[in-house]
Amino acid sequence: MTMTLDPFFRDLNRLATEVLGTARAPQTMAMDAYRSGDHYVVEFDLPGIDPGSLEVSAENNTLTVRAQRPDRPHGDSEVSYLTAERPRGTFSRQLSLGNGLDLDNISADYTDGVLTVTLPVAEQAKPRRIEVGRGGGRKVIESASE
Repeated sequence: MTMTLDPFFRDLNRLATEVLGTARAPQTMAMDAYRSGDHYVVEFDLPGIDPGSLEVSAENNTLTVRAQRPDRPHGDSEVSYLTAERPRGTFSRQLSLGNGLDLDNISADYTDGVLTVTLPVAEQAKPRRIEVGRGGGRKVIESASE
């Protein structure tokens, strides 16, 4: 899921959250993805989320990450915002995964507001060196008419 950051949409979504009590659509989260050796790493920026709400799953070659940032800080109902620019509510992101990954050994860690998901490359997808023979197995048959 990819969403464009549009200030009008952000404000409309915030208004829907305040009036209806829930966000119209899950917010997306910023991420970096890179390969490091025999694994891929995806880092999601999720500062201030409730760690208990964090869900990471892999199914049918799709990685799904979901999290919640509470609507009110520390459950205080007497809060009156002067400005509220940080999105709140549900965050969600789905990534399509290739066939060459070991989905049984995915790991995830949430530290300092960053969720790091590590996706190892499957053994069968790792590059292998192939030895090249040097003329030992090739025979040349000459015809008798020459």
